[in-house]
Amino acid sequence: MKNVYVTTPIYYVNDVPHIGHVYTTLISDIIARFKRLDGYNVKFITGTDEHGQKIEKAAAKANKSLVEFTDRASAIFQHLAGVMNFSHDDFIRTTEIRHKRAVTELWRRLYHYGKIYLGNYSGWYAVRDETFYQEKELIDGKAPTGAEVEWVEEPSYFFRLSHFQERLLDFYDKHPNFIVPRHRYNEVISFVKSGLKDISISRQNISWGISVPEDNNHIIYVWIDALTNYLTTLGFPEINSSEYKNYWVDENSTVVHVVGKDILRFHAVYWPAILMAAELPLPKQILAHGWWTNEGQKISKSLGNVINPFELIKEFGVDQVRYFLIKEMPVGNDGDYKRNSIINCINCDLANNIGNLVQRTVSLLYKECNGTIPNVVSSLFQGEDALPNYQEILENVRICINQYNLNGMIHIVEELSSIANEYIAFRAPWKLSKTDPIVMQAVLYKLLEYIRCVGLLLQPIMPYLSSKILDQIALSEYKRSFNNFAVPIDTGIILPKPEPIFTKII
Repeated sequence: MKNVYVTTPIYYVNDVPHIGHVYTTLISDIIARFKRLDGYNVKFITGTDEHGQKIEKAAAKANKSLVEFTDRASAIFQHLAGVMNFSHDDFIRTTEIRHKRAVTELWRRLYHYGKIYLGNYSGWYAVRDETFYQEKELIDGKAPTGAEVEWVEEPSYFFRLSHFQERLLDFYDKHPNFIVPRHRYNEVISFVKSGLKDISISRQNISWGISVPEDNNHIIYVWIDALTNYLTTLGFPEINSSEYKNYWVDENSTVVHVVGKDILRFHAVYWPAILMAAELPLPKQILAHGWWTNEGQKISKSLGNVINPFELIKEFGVDQVRYFLIKEMPVGNDGDYKRNSIINCINCDLANNIGNLVQRTVSLLYKECNGTIPNVVSSLFQGEDALPNYQEILENVRICINQYNLNGMIHIVEELSSIANEYIAFRAPWKLSKTDPIVMQAVLYKLLEYIRCVGLLLQPIMPYLSSKILDQIALSEYKRSFNNFAVPIDTGIILPKPEPIFTKII
């Protein structure tokens, strides 16, 4: 069975979670859930990044000890993951002992292979980004992200990134799908071709972090620390651990890092170069998604338009928010949150389309068949009454998932529901009950099959409400994997009484 390793970046705990954190983890969660349903061994991880100068300042501002501050902040991210019903297998904190061991070993490997040296750094540094910037990268005296920069001069350990320019370009050329979508791949190629300089990988004037082995005057740069989490959760530095071998080393495994476009350089340039230098295997793919705006405006504290995910969930519901975020923003593009759009999505796409299909069909079964799934002769499923093409539907959705076209997957589901609703209107089973009850039963059975397909495909996106849909048609748990996608629903089963799945927003 093939192994799939899906990761989010670990989230910096200097501030509260926002919609961007939710979106990144949601993409990862949907990929992980789909692959599990499709028979893969999956490990899905997320977590929090808790070291660095920015955390020191945030803790001091909050008048908290560093341990108290990071414990409380990480707990909020963990709570959000639970509220959003994310299916992660591990939640890593960079303050854990297991992570310190992994980071220390990675540093020692880099040093052993001669890829680290001690020098002096002088240049621009953005505390907010935990990133060094070259003069040519600044825009109006600020970082490209808009963060304030400060001039830093201090002794520092450096990583010989300049040694890996040609090797990286050769790797990208041989692995054209390493960075997706394509325009992000092109951005990275352009950046690397412009020339790579050695990068500072330690800081002296901070204390909150992992010390450089054999040199306690230096703290390992937060990005080296953070990136190593992808190895920590697989048991590194125990390179013979089963998870490390099965998920990271195995050439047939799939490893995908899901990240926002703002941290693509760290994942697509620095991380593979570090792994090359340490003589460790590389991930298979970096998926970079876009940013959210709010009603057409850039999201920022100063504008007061930061979207609080807890408030969003409280107002609209967990699965409704999950569905909307994936439908509204194609992975790789930027997206705009509009209140009217999420209300329209819930009312039209969910309540009117999918919810109406389930409610009408089950209600008709109760009225015309005493709530029992009818036993229908297969010869009746011909022409306009043919059952769905299960293999084609599932294969099209697999293509969407493998191309990270998650809103394309939603479009397939909505189309199935729309086809079924049109079929109800066309066949009018309430009329057939008087003229041809046998055909009416076939029509209702076909509608149940469309509902089954819709419910099964919604599982990765809306795990709770999809379960309610499948409960409504009495589909047993063991038949909810994609291995049983083409297995029609059993006959003779009495369905639960119909209940509304979706509530409209007035």
